Amino acid sequence: MESLTQKFIPEGWNETKEDFDLKQLQYAKEQGTIMQGFVRACDENCNLQIRLGENLMGMIPQTEVDSIHHDDFGKTKPSICKNKVGQFVQFKVKEIDSENQVVLSRKEAEKEALDWAKNELETGMIVNGIIKNIRKFGVFVDIGGGVTGLLHIEDISVSRIKSPEERFFVGQKIKVMIKSIDRENNRIVLSHKELLGNWEDNVQDFQEKMIVGGIVKEADQYKNGLFIELKPNLVGLAEYKDGFRYGQKVKVYIKKIIKDKKKIKLLIV
Repeated sequence: MESLTQKFIPEGWNETKEDFDLKQLQYAKEQGTIMQGFVRACDENCNLQIRLGENLMGMIPQTEVDSIHHDDFGKTKPSICKNKVGQFVQFKVKEIDSENQVVLSRKEAEKEALDWAKNELETGMIVNGIIKNIRKFGVFVDIGGGVTGLLHIEDISVSRIKSPEERFFVGQKIKVMIKSIDRENNRIVLSHKELLGNWEDNVQDFQEKMIVGGIVKEADQYKNGLFIELKPNLVGLAEYKDGFRYGQKVKVYIKKIIKDKKKIKLLIV
């Protein structure tokens, strides 16, 4: 069965081409379809203004922005509303009135996604996600309808990196694997490195005596060599030389591939 994440974050979705007309929106309302749009503004009443097409706008009322962070009157906290400006959000069409005013609900989309996460999400599943925030220790990934998981820096790739920004940017669409789920505390931990291929898969693109490009990572503990990234999940060791810095692009000669030990010996050229 197709993963429900395809409904929340479609595989081929391209936000720059996402324009809707009233006929589409009416059909989406009838079907309960989850859609996506760009938040252009947050007005003085904390309602979100959504671009739906070249000449078509929709509104998410403050009471429909969020199903979790709200006050006793059901209104989403103003800070949450304002933080959505400049982002793409997911929603359902709630109402289209006689004057073609389109009222949307992010809360309804979020509730459906939360139910999916609670009842159907399983460890080991591969899902689509969108990078929402980048921190030194990892990235927060929206895997659908506001359901967010944490991708720790050590789970981004086998090759060690100093910052997640070496790999990702906010708004980037990626695939992630569900590493663990803590339903009691509503925490989801993700991984990405398993999706980059294992050592055996990646080394097939390389042969001894080839000259290829790489990225300098770190010197080994005793400065006997420099670790060179050939692919995110493939690293070789070059003879140590002074003057090279982390992140520098270099050309390397593949001296030896030792498959039984999963090692690659390199020379910087």
